[in-house]
Amino acid sequence: MLWLLLTCVCFVTAADLRLGIIGTDTSHATAFTRVLNDPKDANHVPGAHIVAAWRGGSPDIEESAKRVDQFAAELKEKWGVKIVESIAQLCPDVDGLLLESVDGRPHLQQFQQAAECGKPVFIDKPLASTLADAREIARLARERGIPWFSASSLRYSPIAELRGPDVVSAMMWAPGPLEPHHQLDLSWYGIHGIEMLYTVLGMGCVEVSRVSSPDSDVITGKWSDGRLGTVHLQRPYGRYGGVAYLKNQKLNAMPDISFSYPALVREIVKFMETKTPPVSNAETLEIFAFMDAAQRSAAQGGALVKLEGR
Repeated sequence: MLWLLLTCVCFVTAADLRLGIIGTDTSHATAFTRVLNDPKDANHVPGAHIVAAWRGGSPDIEESAKRVDQFAAELKEKWGVKIVESIAQLCPDVDGLLLESVDGRPHLQQFQQAAECGKPVFIDKPLASTLADAREIARLARERGIPWFSASSLRYSPIAELRGPDVVSAMMWAPGPLEPHHQLDLSWYGIHGIEMLYTVLGMGCVEVSRVSSPDSDVITGKWSDGRLGTVHLQRPYGRYGGVAYLKNQKLNAMPDISFSYPALVREIVKFMETKTPPVSNAETLEIFAFMDAAQRSAAQGGALVKLEGR
């Protein structure tokens, strides 16, 4: 065991940024650590190293409760990560923080504590479990001068190749399982498909409709310039893909795509170095306004609903 820990520690170089993890109840915690801490990994991302982590965990969500200790043990025993007893204890050890808790509900409270460190923060999806909490995170960050961004790894998948000035509408498909504790139900998993849509269309949605059934959701947004965007979410799980329709009546399609953790981790490292978010905070907040409008639409039987503030 001692040999293993020493082997892990020797991977750190003087130039590496030291990063800390908040929440070890998601596979992202170990996946991101592997590509950062193991230079022999085929997908290794240089420039940063996970050095410390705080467990966190949500006892009322099975996906969290059954994995938090398992992933914490892997971080400690396999990658030499120091496990601390509070978020505050991360502050002196790190140059930046990854808020990884799988449950979006405690993100605001955890970000409030992370802000005390005065370091940049990447907040994994979902940013929060409500639009109000998402906006409060953004307000607090502005007040404290804390750089932050949030993104799905699907944003850095081949779906980005569908972007372009000739796109007039787009349709994405993705998994859409729900989690009963999250007030904004699409924030739990549907956010992946919605981030894909925003990757292609960008900001500017003004109104949304949503029709739901036990095994799927169809959400359609209208942009201020007339473009349309649709997300089809399947339950419990399904594949990821998308199609963009162009002005010349042709289309570009990415029918079957997958996550790209290393691509997202590269963006995280760059963000920690530059303090400049690769996804604007305004776009992330609009995504939450989109999901909030979609939920209000579903409650009204699929009526067209304006985004809050539009």
